[in-house]
Amino acid sequence: MGISVSVLDGASCLRVQGAGPARGEPKVPGDKSIGHRALLTAALAEGASTLRGLPLGQDVMHTRRAVERFGVPVTDAGDGRVRVEGPLRHEPDDILDHGNAGTGIRLMAGVCAGIDGLSVLTGDEFLRRRPMDRIAVPLREMGAQVWGREGGRLAPLAIRGGRLQGITHVPEQASAQVKSAVLLAGLSAQGTTTVVEARPTRRHTEELLAAFGAQVRVDGVRVSVEPGKLTGTDVVVPGDPSQAAFWAVAALLADRGEVVVENLYTGFGRSDFVGVLQRMGADADFDLATGRLSVRSSPLKAVDLSGEDVPGIVDEIPVLALAAAVAEGTTVISGAAELRAKESDRIASTARMLHAFGVPVSETPDGLVIEGGARLHPARIDSHGDHRIAMTAAVAGACAVEGTTVIDGWDSVATSYPGFAAELVRLTDAVVEPGA
Repeated sequence: MGISVSVLDGASCLRVQGAGPARGEPKVPGDKSIGHRALLTAALAEGASTLRGLPLGQDVMHTRRAVERFGVPVTDAGDGRVRVEGPLRHEPDDILDHGNAGTGIRLMAGVCAGIDGLSVLTGDEFLRRRPMDRIAVPLREMGAQVWGREGGRLAPLAIRGGRLQGITHVPEQASAQVKSAVLLAGLSAQGTTTVVEARPTRRHTEELLAAFGAQVRVDGVRVSVEPGKLTGTDVVVPGDPSQAAFWAVAALLADRGEVVVENLYTGFGRSDFVGVLQRMGADADFDLATGRLSVRSSPLKAVDLSGEDVPGIVDEIPVLALAAAVAEGTTVISGAAELRAKESDRIASTARMLHAFGVPVSETPDGLVIEGGARLHPARIDSHGDHRIAMTAAVAGACAVEGTTVIDGWDSVATSYPGFAAELVRLTDAVVEPGA
């Protein structure tokens, strides 16, 4: 279509004209959650580590630059590899700017708590509105000094670390980010550090700590780490399932849709969205042996999603809500209050997006009620600076809307999936171009 990928990636507004088929084999970025953690564990480890498949979105690049602020060399080694020369030993030489990355700033806070020195962490206007007290409280209990706006509830955060004591922490709500921050701090604490979760959450941190030689124990909802040194190792970052979810729903919504995504992460807690789609009647299969996801267009039916489901689909709820919009019946999502503290109030922004497309939807304090069977019409969508809302709207515009969809705040997509617009063009017949 004569428009460069860089122009599409950097556009603050995108126009998408569908609707057509979605067929092919999209290439998704490396898993963002693993990318953050791989950089941090490699930086803490003694010796060199090589990371292959690190995602190139802005979120993970902010973590990379933050690691370099500690004097840890991070270099491109060619062939998609990044070399990290640990260990991280002293306080950073400047403020650590994490952009829009909630995972990055919360995990880094755990690292900073274990460093004998002062660290200051901040982010963009959206990140500075997201709650930080959930990590500040346990880190203070371990012995770190943590200051921030509204008593540490909001960033910027200042952390003076060192001389930590292991604790047993029971988070008020299940959160892999909180668990990870406490475990990373626990590497430098005296005694055992334990997190007891209400429900099991993704285990990326436990898996990577074990790979780097830490003493980690997982017993159901109880996760413990002993203090000790990490040893540099090589890590291959698999594809990001939460990004593949957009292509799965694209295939389901499109006429004659069929999408295959290879080499996705297959560990605990990251492919639950596939099970939800299967409950909705989707012709979808995820091979846990190979990480191969295949999805074909299918009629869908409504489903009820509760707090038991949410931890495994917390990133996919906006695009699952889009699937619910075209499904037969009424979908009820509850127990998802955590979404109100994401890049946007993701319950509100999802509801506004669906409403703009003509979908009957209502908010509840902790979720959504979506009347399915809607015929989506062209709309202008405000992403509210939230990459997942922007990408969900683009999938709708390409595969389920006859006419033109305009998406404001498209540049937020660069935080996690540079090249998404180009893949959308490649997989569908949609016309995609910068808008105004």
